[in-house]
Amino acid sequence: MTLRKIDNYRYVVPKSFRDGMTVEGLIYADEDLIRAIEKDQTLGQVANVATLPGLVGRSLAMPDAHQGYGFAIGGVAAVDAETGVVSAGGVGFDINCGVRLLATELDIEAVKGRIEQTVNELFRNIPCGTGTHGLVRLSFEELDTVLAQGARWAVESGYGSARDLDFIEEGGAMPGADPSAVSDRAKQRGKDQLGTLGSGNHFVEVQYVREIFDEEAARVFGLKPGQVTVLIHTGSRGLGHQVCTDSLDIMQSAMKKYGIQVVDRQLACVPIRSPEGKHYLGAMAAAANFAFANRQMITHWVRDVFRRVHGLDEVRIVYDVAHNIAKMEEHRIGGVMKRVLVHRKGATRAFPRHRPEIPKEYIEIGQPVLIPGSMGTSSYVLVGTERAMEETFGSSCHGAGRAKSRHAAKKDLTAEELVRAMGEKGIHVRGASKSGLTEEHPGAYKDVSAVVEVVHRAGIARKVAQLIPVGVIKG
Repeated sequence: MTLRKIDNYRYVVPKSFRDGMTVEGLIYADEDLIRAIEKDQTLGQVANVATLPGLVGRSLAMPDAHQGYGFAIGGVAAVDAETGVVSAGGVGFDINCGVRLLATELDIEAVKGRIEQTVNELFRNIPCGTGTHGLVRLSFEELDTVLAQGARWAVESGYGSARDLDFIEEGGAMPGADPSAVSDRAKQRGKDQLGTLGSGNHFVEVQYVREIFDEEAARVFGLKPGQVTVLIHTGSRGLGHQVCTDSLDIMQSAMKKYGIQVVDRQLACVPIRSPEGKHYLGAMAAAANFAFANRQMITHWVRDVFRRVHGLDEVRIVYDVAHNIAKMEEHRIGGVMKRVLVHRKGATRAFPRHRPEIPKEYIEIGQPVLIPGSMGTSSYVLVGTERAMEETFGSSCHGAGRAKSRHAAKKDLTAEELVRAMGEKGIHVRGASKSGLTEEHPGAYKDVSAVVEVVHRAGIARKVAQLIPVGVIKG
């Protein structure tokens, strides 16, 4: 069954695509991106999600979508809070992988001569790579406090100010977090990883604002041409991964008890209101809080570097938003406000102005939507729109989206060739491993500018600013 093209940026996956679909799928893409999406199992996964119990609205995929575990990465699905299910695969293994944008008052022309020093100092300050330990070691009791309080724990421990919390989604602490729902195995994996970057596509990137598209929104967000910024992209590390692993086992065992059958075992799910559903949501929120605290700790180390290298006393948080999360939200469904659980897996919340969930400083313009690019390409700041609320449960894309597997990407070039190529573009790169660099080279990803253009033209987020990298550290 072929897709039905609505317009230049929307494609419908009809209910006839596969048996059991109770709603349609909707994919945001242009002609080039839809061809890329059709090359893997993304369409099938969008259709599979459309068979889950209690789904409301459409099963959605953003233009950066690609095949994932059960749900496509770049997928959004909302379920009725009373009758629906929660799926660990709908959030993924890196719970609250997200992005934080920091802004300085430095101009790129004034600091170009110290970018390499800045990158080297960041690399020394922020532990990178698989299994790395942070500079802060926690007891299980202290970790439980982090899991309950999130970024607030970091601030109260001296890693930032109370004002930081105003510019973090949920104030840096998800409600309903239950540290007791996190296994000892997950806690063991996470207790020494706070303040670490990890591996894969995680990074800290020194950038500058090259172009402003929306002057009013940029002014409200405090962004201007030439300004030096820092983008942090990481999540809940080994703790979040283990929470997902544990929860999938629980869900797969419990489905028979609730009479739930799924078309793909990777879509394992349980009723939201079941003991297993409440257990997962409590553990997921705790892991999300770990990630908020993790990005807060990394922010502290970034500030330390800018203080020492550039004599800068203030590095301001523009915003921090998750893109792997499930959240209870109020949305208008069929003309009626309804409480739903929104799964966003590789998708960014994109709420418009006047939503109470966004910082009061942004209430008249809308929520910043942070879209990281791949190493060596642009990143973008967008702003949420009313149309996103109408069509996507207030959601947008989350990045470029992989075009090649990590295994395939490694074959394209050596780490030395990559570092040299980045250097020729004026970008200083430091990585924890050679494979970590080659797996994440720019050619392994779709064109982030094309992805952003789709969501902009589709009206589900609006372009505000383009950011260009000058220094990158990666795991």
